[in-house]
Amino acid sequence: MGKKYHLFEVYGIELEYMLVNHDLSVAPIVDKLMMLKEGEITSDVDNGNIAWSNELVAHVIELKTNGPTAQLNDLGQEFHKNILEINRLLQPLGTKLLGTAANPLMNPTTDTVLWKHTYSEVYNLYNAIFNCTGHGWSNVQSTHINLPFYNDEEFEKLHAAIRLVLPLIPGLCASSPILEGNITGFADTRLEYYKNNQKKIPHLTAKVIPEPIFNKDDYYKSIFNPIKKAIKPYDKDNILEHHFLNSRGAIARFDRNTIEIRLVDIQECPKADIAICVLIIEVLKALVNNNFESLEKQKLANTDALYAILNATIKNGEDAVITDETYLQLFKLSDAQTIGDIWLYLYLHVKPKISPDQRATLESILNSGTLSKRIVTSLGKDITTDRIIKVYNDLAEGLNTNELFLP
Repeated sequence: MGKKYHLFEVYGIELEYMLVNHDLSVAPIVDKLMMLKEGEITSDVDNGNIAWSNELVAHVIELKTNGPTAQLNDLGQEFHKNILEINRLLQPLGTKLLGTAANPLMNPTTDTVLWKHTYSEVYNLYNAIFNCTGHGWSNVQSTHINLPFYNDEEFEKLHAAIRLVLPLIPGLCASSPILEGNITGFADTRLEYYKNNQKKIPHLTAKVIPEPIFNKDDYYKSIFNPIKKAIKPYDKDNILEHHFLNSRGAIARFDRNTIEIRLVDIQECPKADIAICVLIIEVLKALVNNNFESLEKQKLANTDALYAILNATIKNGEDAVITDETYLQLFKLSDAQTIGDIWLYLYLHVKPKISPDQRATLESILNSGTLSKRIVTSLGKDITTDRIIKVYNDLAEGLNTNELFLP
């Protein structure tokens, strides 16, 4: 275990991108990209402040802070520099990076190619257990936020706050409204699949919202030990590790003393991603500081009730209406609110803590809606392959220029 940090002292941000051709077909050539960068096929590239690594499938690359960072304000530009470098390497191959949480045209049954190099024994075992040729496995790109805690006391505060924020997240950053050329009816289709990815072994994901557990010993007793028991019949050689297997929407990493939030759909550009991360982090700080309600009341939040709100938000994004008075009172709200209204209220509460550039980005997002809504608006009634390709190529250009997609 490395150095331990206190609450909000440092952060870790991970952004996943797909490699696509001009027609949006996936390009399973992350190994070629690594070869172009390093002169050999490797799983990890140390590129200064940002590191690159492979993922389960060969068309997805992860960019991440190269170790903990205390600086979020310039992080969007750091990620963007790496995106430009990768796109320069990919251009001769007719390939480029694309954001959003799901490829709108990919057929995972025919298009999935697993990573075949280092760590492939883990991916192959996952495939053997769960069959990873499905949208929830092979057609997902997300943003992960890693937040530190120093001890059980800090874990208690952070885990309680995160549980309350998780159901709201799709209403801020849903970006996966289309699969296989069709509007799915879900603002956050990635998470709709995420819920059921591992239903063969239900304890791995449970109800996405983690159980109300607030110390390390109880976490092992209630989550990790049952995970180890549940996976044993499928993993006789102990290849899979319990931290890796835990697939709740926020997972405790006691090997790193962090909690990783996993429900954030990746956006069209790092400017949007980092601004969204900053807003989520500032709201968590407000909860940890008891700006709305006491820790004891936060800890009482019911998992089933939080899961019901999450499901509404996965379906309807910022337009989901929340009527659960007990939940609303945890934010000092009383009347029924849309998720969009709740985010605006929370943003105004933490706005003084946010930089002017990120305020402008967040206000554009809050005024224009989630990326899912903006994509569907841009398509209008023209839900054709050609139109989808046009819109998503515009999104790819916005990634290259680090600009919001505002149809």
